[in-house]
Amino acid sequence: MSNIVLVSSPWLSEHSSKIRAKAVPWDGYQRANLVSPSELALLKKIDRQPLAKQQQVFEKEQEVYAGLFEGLLGKLVRVDTVQAVLVGMGDLIGESQDRLNLFYNLQSQSSELPFAPLIKAISLSDEFIQLKATQLLTVLISSSPKLVSDSTLHPLLSVLANLLQAPSPHSKEIALQSLALLLSVTSIRSSIWALEDTSIPVLSSLSKILRSISGASPAGQGVVRDANPQVMYWVGFCFWELTFDRQVCEGIDKKLNLVPHLLSLAQSSPKQKVLRITLATFRNLITLAPQVNVPAMLAARVAPFVESLKGRKLGEDTELEDDLNVLGDVLKEARSNLSTWDEYASEVESGHLAWSPIHESEDFWKENATKLNEKDGKLIKILVDLLKASDDPVVLAVACADIGHYVKNYESGKKLVNNMGAKTRVMALMTHENPDVRYRALLAVQRLISLG
Repeated sequence: MSNIVLVSSPWLSEHSSKIRAKAVPWDGYQRANLVSPSELALLKKIDRQPLAKQQQVFEKEQEVYAGLFEGLLGKLVRVDTVQAVLVGMGDLIGESQDRLNLFYNLQSQSSELPFAPLIKAISLSDEFIQLKATQLLTVLISSSPKLVSDSTLHPLLSVLANLLQAPSPHSKEIALQSLALLLSVTSIRSSIWALEDTSIPVLSSLSKILRSISGASPAGQGVVRDANPQVMYWVGFCFWELTFDRQVCEGIDKKLNLVPHLLSLAQSSPKQKVLRITLATFRNLITLAPQVNVPAMLAARVAPFVESLKGRKLGEDTELEDDLNVLGDVLKEARSNLSTWDEYASEVESGHLAWSPIHESEDFWKENATKLNEKDGKLIKILVDLLKASDDPVVLAVACADIGHYVKNYESGKKLVNNMGAKTRVMALMTHENPDVRYRALLAVQRLISLG
């Protein structure tokens, strides 16, 4: 009997035990015609029985019980009944692929089975019902021998996007594990990525967790706040799975500002497994889409971090050491081929602005300010766009400083950036909550106003 992977949750296990021991008035529901006499007979065989006894019953009539649970889920709405049916379904499945196949076989009876009743359950307001149904629906979808339809996948992804932002730790952990299981399926990875700009932004929700546990600037500065190490790991694991898709690798840093926050996670996590999964993610990014991710990693200061790890005792972790060596070699070679201007341009294009000597060097700006006009002003447009779109105080402060240097050293720069709306945005930043942003915005406004 082959095994399957189920979302593991002490919270679900504890509440399932309580529900198994709780009396459900099935006789009354039968008298109310909510369950049939034959369904009642099956339910009584397992009602409040020890798990071992239940398994003996299931073994004799497993196909019947699979159909029973699906049928009851489709028609019952009372919380106690739906809870009991979900627990029974979970007990029947256990960790057995053969038992899971019983539910796929129900498709011969109805094209809506086995997914539709569970989709109905995940929309109910009861917390246990939603989370238990999420656990079961996740394993059914991720283990399905056939591609599941959007009408099956999307409702689950919508629930996961919300659960990832839930205040309760158990909801978040169940959602993270569920997402990790789904991302192990290539077609589902592609679907999740394609949904990012829709009303089901699962990855944005995942990214918010990453930012909340990192507290990092886009340059990898800052310290990871106290967080559950297991949550850190599952977040990293989900991003690692995503980066086996080339299309994802080409766009995920630009869309989610991924590199600096992953770097911050790796820098501060106490667990080596978090470091390992982060470095493996970086390696996937530079392997499948080096043209966009190598510059992003240089801008985010990944290279110095990688070099610092080479002197650390990492045990016999050969995979981690191999990832370190590959990352170190690729980033070192890329950096050696960059001039000071190339390094600056690469940083701006990546969007990961961070304080470094070139941002404050008068000589650099005297020599290079006009280069921001090359390629139809590509870099100055990016700086202005970052001012408008970024919510990171370091990016905002550096962008203000750079625009100030640009207009100081390029005579026509003031008119150009003002036509892009820079002055209005910089003036608004003078009231920003971050003192450095306010200061840099003030200096930039002085130059935008005073220079002729």
